[in-house]
Amino acid sequence: MKLCRWGRNGFEKPGMIDAQGQLRDLSAIVPHIDQETISPKGLAKLRRIRAESLPLVRGNPRFGVPYTGISKIVAIGLNYRDHAAEANLPIPSEPLVFMKATTSITGPNDDVIQPKGSTQLDWEAELGVVIGCKAQYVSEEKALDYVAGYTIVNDVSERSFQKATSQWDKGKGFDSAGPIGPWLVTTDEITDPQKLEIWLDVNIDRMQTGNTRDMIFSVRQIVSHVSQYMTLLPGDVITTGTPAGVGSGKKPEPIFLKPGDVMTLSIRGLGEQRQRVVAYKG
Repeated sequence: MKLCRWGRNGFEKPGMIDAQGQLRDLSAIVPHIDQETISPKGLAKLRRIRAESLPLVRGNPRFGVPYTGISKIVAIGLNYRDHAAEANLPIPSEPLVFMKATTSITGPNDDVIQPKGSTQLDWEAELGVVIGCKAQYVSEEKALDYVAGYTIVNDVSERSFQKATSQWDKGKGFDSAGPIGPWLVTTDEITDPQKLEIWLDVNIDRMQTGNTRDMIFSVRQIVSHVSQYMTLLPGDVITTGTPAGVGSGKKPEPIFLKPGDVMTLSIRGLGEQRQRVVAYKG
């Protein structure tokens, strides 16, 4: 299934994408797509519904974050060998974990606001793993049993902020630094998360091309690893790292985003995001 939320910010309705890629209104079946909806029991209920039987949504409505109830965003850094190489950093011996603030979350096509003082705004297309049930001390063998599905995350980063201290939170957690969506695609459609193509364009130029098979640590390994010291709750997102091609790694000179630039990114089977960069006004 492909689940989503659509409509004005703060007034989104639940939706489902049919086999033809059309948006269907799910609000007569469930009032919200939340932690309960994406639980194993909630998804089993929705699987009995034919998307084509739901009312068609006309026009081109805004997509919101595909579900509500995200208590935390757990992020994995340097999880592709080619990205570690372009950053001139060693391959991690275990997953490099940091957090993104939940206030950074925005819809997949909402504007990215360049924060005050920003000079090195950058992009990172990533596979997001959505947890469907409480995960604590889970094994690698069982790790995918705790996953509800997958989505796209743009781990927008401000490199001058990121490099200012030994912790990355400042450069990763500013407002609008976490576009998520457009869909939550359940595990019955994405049975193997390690063979998904990823790409990102800035304006008309292709910047990133990669595949999740090139992760250093697989989704199974990451979910298991994080659950050993941090309880994962339904709705939590783990964003799993980015392939090479970020602006800070471009040669001979880095390339950074500026107001007016447009990022378009996709992961096979998970839809597409598109964000325009705007300057902070306040």
